[in-house]
Amino acid sequence: MALRFSPVGAATEELKIWSASERGFSFVISYESPSGPGLHGQPGFVASWRPIPINRPAIRLGGSPFETVRRSRESL
Repeated sequence: MALRFSPVGAATEELKIWSASERGFSFVISYESPSGPGLHGQPGFVASWRPIPINRPAIRLGGSPFETVRRSRESL
């Protein structure tokens, strides 16, 4: 399955978040850092997914955070 990720809105430009959806699933890649604007955590790109029709938290992929966006995309 070839996912096409798009940045999530201009309002979240500082957050560095990309999303894609396919066959009823939502996939997200986000960048985390220990400080500054955006999501906080270990530095790197975090890949996660969840079923769209079910309102529950996303599942973070093992191996996250990744050093590059490419590595996080390959994990999905």
